[in-house]
Amino acid sequence: MANFHRDNGQPVDINSINALEAGTTAVSDRNLFDGALGVESSDMTEEEIECCQPEASRHMALRSSRTLYVKTHDAYLSTSACEPMFPADVTRGAIYVTRNPLDIAVSYAHHLGKTVEEAIERLALETATLSRSADGLSTQLRQRLLSWSRHVSSWLDQSAIPVHVMRYEDMSRRPAETFAGAVRFLGGADDADRIRRALTFSSFDVLRLQEQTRGFKEKPPGVASFFRQGQADAWRAVLTEEQVARVIGDHGPVMRRLGYLSEHGALERNNGTHFELESPIAR
Repeated sequence: MANFHRDNGQPVDINSINALEAGTTAVSDRNLFDGALGVESSDMTEEEIECCQPEASRHMALRSSRTLYVKTHDAYLSTSACEPMFPADVTRGAIYVTRNPLDIAVSYAHHLGKTVEEAIERLALETATLSRSADGLSTQLRQRLLSWSRHVSSWLDQSAIPVHVMRYEDMSRRPAETFAGAVRFLGGADDADRIRRALTFSSFDVLRLQEQTRGFKEKPPGVASFFRQGQADAWRAVLTEEQVARVIGDHGPVMRRLGYLSEHGALERNNGTHFELESPIAR
């Protein structure tokens, strides 16, 4: 989306996207939270920070002269004071990007530097979070993920904020059509040439080349690269039958809801069709 809005003839630097002055930011950025409220979050508990996050969002929105595009990993939750973490009065809508959890298990294992089994376990963990640091103060605030299924449901089942779902697989097989839908949802111009340029500048090869030549500040330590493969259906060559069965057992209902699994237990192919497994593990 940054490439679409800037449209200046060259790819946006992946290391400068999350900048408030550029109109994009991450809601979990500790420095922005501190600056918005004039407090030191390091003196607060995680629960106190969470209670203040809706007001921090309001301050950032009020101080911005343009629409802010905010990235978040959080599930759609309420604070202990029963206020939604993402206040509807300053939120026009949300684009929810999802991916087949079978592929997430493989990608997440590489991202965490863990085994696939550990990644599958984490996808089902109802208390999963990001940005807790055992080595000191993280630059990111705690983000509550919940399990993959509950994360998806938390956003899709709430009615306070309009949500547009974008599946990773659709972005891969029908990029122009899928991205144009997101542009329309955000009220942008349905400009085919501009969409094409944005997609070209955001291609996986371009992103990977930027990381190889300039590095990427969001790459976890100890991981060879952030932009690793960028393919749908990579799980087929990695996961065992038992691992597939476990993911489906943990997340089958939501996988069906998103079209990754049919009512009869068929798994989606990358071309959008479904096929039956030779064994009954998906049933």
